[in-house]
Amino acid sequence: MIKLRAIFEKKGRAKYISHLDLNRCMLRTFRRSGLPIWYTEGFNPHPYYSFALALSLGYESSCEVLDFNLNDELPLDEVRERLNAVMPEGMRVLSVAEPRLKITAITSAEYSFSLKTPSPNELRAAIEQFLSQDSILIDKRTKKGMKTVDIKPDIDVRSVSCTDDSVDMSMCLPAGTQTNYNPSLFIDALKSFTELHFEAVNICRTGIFCENSEIFS
Repeated sequence: MIKLRAIFEKKGRAKYISHLDLNRCMLRTFRRSGLPIWYTEGFNPHPYYSFALALSLGYESSCEVLDFNLNDELPLDEVRERLNAVMPEGMRVLSVAEPRLKITAITSAEYSFSLKTPSPNELRAAIEQFLSQDSILIDKRTKKGMKTVDIKPDIDVRSVSCTDDSVDMSMCLPAGTQTNYNPSLFIDALKSFTELHFEAVNICRTGIFCENSEIFS
């Protein structure tokens, strides 16, 4: 059994493929590729593959992680090419390699997005004021119900810049087996903070990291 990890992008129309449908999509992709995919054992054998982090519907990504096993060893470039030949529109495998780290090593993910607004300079000033608060409290749904949490300590803003009609941002947020935040928490809290009108567009996951900002691979 050969363990492999593919890094793939999910953009354009593919951002509307839900995580549940992504599993079905990948099952068809493996079957059409003709790769010697390894099947689980037992009474109901099925192809083994898993994703590192679920991506919210409507989000794009340039760094999705797919783990799978093959029965036979093949050149990694051939595996990538055979998958890309049958991938749906908007999805493309960027690289295939042997896994270096366990999924449990993931601690954070980076996102970029744009806040479309008729008042970009005013919105940027509001964002600076918003981030300067001692705490940013939001109501988050958990397995035990709704819970009020302070996301301020977990927001790592990497960049903020203005265009003629938007404020473009990049930020790193907790991700992994324990805590998962996505930009919608920040965006919804900002909407409650300011009366300025804006719309979040082009939300994209751009990086997945381990401790000390090491790129997950």
